[in-house]
Amino acid sequence: MRSEQEMMNLILDMAKNDERIRAVGMNGSRTNPNAPKDVFQDYDIVYIVHDLPAFIEDKQWIDRFGSRIIMQKPEEMKLIPPELDGKFPYLMLFADGNRIDLTLCPFEQKNNWNSGDKLAVVLLDKDDCLPKLPAPTDEDYWVKRPSAKLFADCCNEFWWVSTYVAKGLWRQEMLYAQDHLNVAVRPMLIRMLEWQVSIRTDFSISTGKNGKYLEKYLSRESWHELMSTFPDATYEGVWRALFAMGDLFRQTAQDVANSLDYEYPLEDDQRVTAYLKHVQNLAQDASEIF
Repeated sequence: MRSEQEMMNLILDMAKNDERIRAVGMNGSRTNPNAPKDVFQDYDIVYIVHDLPAFIEDKQWIDRFGSRIIMQKPEEMKLIPPELDGKFPYLMLFADGNRIDLTLCPFEQKNNWNSGDKLAVVLLDKDDCLPKLPAPTDEDYWVKRPSAKLFADCCNEFWWVSTYVAKGLWRQEMLYAQDHLNVAVRPMLIRMLEWQVSIRTDFSISTGKNGKYLEKYLSRESWHELMSTFPDATYEGVWRALFAMGDLFRQTAQDVANSLDYEYPLEDDQRVTAYLKHVQNLAQDASEIF
C-alpha cells in the first residue's frame, strides 16, 4: 500500500505537471484534527481546473493514479441523481487499498471550491487565487442543541412510526417492518443519543457520519442496550428489537428533557407502547384491532 507521503506526492505532482490544474485543495477526515487516523481514510481532493470538459472527455489521464479496483462517477449516473453544480467527482478505490475522492472544480468556481466546508486546506495555489482559509475545524459538524420543538418532533416521529413497524410485523411483511424500523425509527433514537452525550460536553463534539463515533461517548451499558436494538431475521427478533428501542429511547429522551427543561410526551409513549404490545398479541385472523 502506498504511503501517505507517496499519495500526496502523486496528487501534487499530477497538478504541478498539468498547466490546466491551477490549484489543489483537500477536505474531509484528513484535515480534521479530531478524526482518528487509519488505513481506510480517503484522500478528499479538489483540483481547480481550466477546461473541465477536456478532462471529462479524456478517459486516460485518471489512470496515472494507479490500477483501480473500481471507480464511480456520480455525475454520470442515473441511479444517483447528479449534483449538477458544475463540479465533477471521481471516486476511486485503488488496487493497493488507497482511495481518492477527486473532484474537478471549474476555475470560475474557485472562490467556493470547498462549498464553505471549514474542514479544508489549500495544498497548492499556482496563481495565489484562492481565498485564505482559517485553520480547519470540525465545529460545523458538532451536534446542535435541539429546540423544544425539534425535541418534541423527534419524540413524535419515533413513536408514530413505531406503529408502522408493528403493522408490518403483524402482517408478516418483514421488509416493510425492517425498513420502517431502520430508516425512520432508528435515526430518531440515534439523534436522541447524540443529544444526550452532547449535553455533557456543552454541544462541542461531533459524533461523525452515521453516528460512527457515538460508542466512545456512551456508557458501556447504553452501548449494549443500543446493540440489542438490532434484530435477527425473525419476526420475534424484530419485536424484541422494537421494544428494546422503545426502552432505550424512553430513558434517553427523559434524560435529555430533564437536562434541557423540556417536556417528554410520556402519555404518547405509554399509549403507543400499549398499542404495540396489543398488536404483538393480536390473532392473525383478527377482523378488528380492538
